Amino acid sequence: MPIAIVGMLDEREEALSLIKSRIEQRGHKTMLMDISIGTGAIVPSLKPDVGCGELAALGDGPAAGVAGMLMDQRDKAISIMAKGLTKKLSALQAAGELQGIIAISGMTGALIALPAMKAALFGLPKLLISSAVAMPIHAEQFAKYFALKDITVMHAVVDTVGMNSLVQKIAINGANAISGMVEGSEVFADQKPSIAITEFGFCEKGAHYIRELLQEEFEIVSFHAQGLGDMAAMEIVPQGLFKAFIDLVPGAFSEYLLGGNRGTSGPDRLDIASKLPIPYIFCPGAFDMISCGPIERKDRSDALWQSRKLAERKLYIQEHPRVQARMSAEEMEYVASAAAERLNRYDRKARVKVMMPTKGFSSLSVEGAPLCDPESDRVFAAVLKKRLDPEIEIIEISSDINSREFAKAVVDKLIQTLRADK
Repeated sequence: MPIAIVGMLDEREEALSLIKSRIEQRGHKTMLMDISIGTGAIVPSLKPDVGCGELAALGDGPAAGVAGMLMDQRDKAISIMAKGLTKKLSALQAAGELQGIIAISGMTGALIALPAMKAALFGLPKLLISSAVAMPIHAEQFAKYFALKDITVMHAVVDTVGMNSLVQKIAINGANAISGMVEGSEVFADQKPSIAITEFGFCEKGAHYIRELLQEEFEIVSFHAQGLGDMAAMEIVPQGLFKAFIDLVPGAFSEYLLGGNRGTSGPDRLDIASKLPIPYIFCPGAFDMISCGPIERKDRSDALWQSRKLAERKLYIQEHPRVQARMSAEEMEYVASAAAERLNRYDRKARVKVMMPTKGFSSLSVEGAPLCDPESDRVFAAVLKKRLDPEIEIIEISSDINSREFAKAVVDKLIQTLRADK
């Protein structure tokens, strides 16, 4: 199986040639893919295994390539090449004919290579060599790739066009790195089945107790439910890597609905396992707070603070960048209705289990804690129970989400559901 080498031959032929030579010296096959769009001045002598015309055609563009589109359709040209590269690499991986991917690029090449790397399965070695992706102005744009997939970035510092001692060193390092990743990849035949869980600081004890109870039989993979971690779960869980999904902290859904900081995963946050044939354990972790820091927003006519009158609520200030405001009873009702509507869409409702702690949805809302409001918690539970499809079981536990009692109830119900599937 080859390692795919991706880059623009009309801009970076020398670096691509060096990477190809080094990888082959280490005993690996290579497949050179040319993503040139016509911006470079090099007439390459190195022949690619997959040409830019082939990739353009796969991306529903012109078979002659996209060079003629650069003047007035540059974005479309980049999109076509990204789509074609994604199709080609995905087909190779699906056929078991791909060991890894390495790309060397500037900004445009990164925008073509990254979607293809993002589409590759978790665990396949992926390495991008570039100096462009470190620019702060583009951080948000590239976060949707680096935060969601296991893509390794080797910051080139200098541009990788032409050849000099610095480019030579970074190209050789990159070739050695991707070769080492491939050589070090192992499949463990005796690996335990995996279970995914979401967690964050205000529910970490509950997650710890769940792990303790399951770790002998299962491997537990945690996703940090802070927004980007939720997006990563949305990306990885549907790949079929897990026997079950314990959604201990789905609070990014309410954050999206109400405008909180952790709402970056969007309206589909609760749909992660809706089409999967696995048990889905839903807990109301963080459905009691709105993340609204930094605290300076309170005095800056901030839209969220003003529209929801957060300054008049119970607040928990960890430090000035991180502030949590208590959700109101009306907001709890709204969120519970929306959550029920999403859960009711699940294909296999009998495998959806709602675990409801009656004494706190996080460490901040237990008795005596800064955001304690048991009446609002009861509103959430009552509305969810009323709106859920009868086929979805809801179990109430007289404890808080961070207790051993709640963790045992979650694990017992999970094991029961897994056994029922056999």
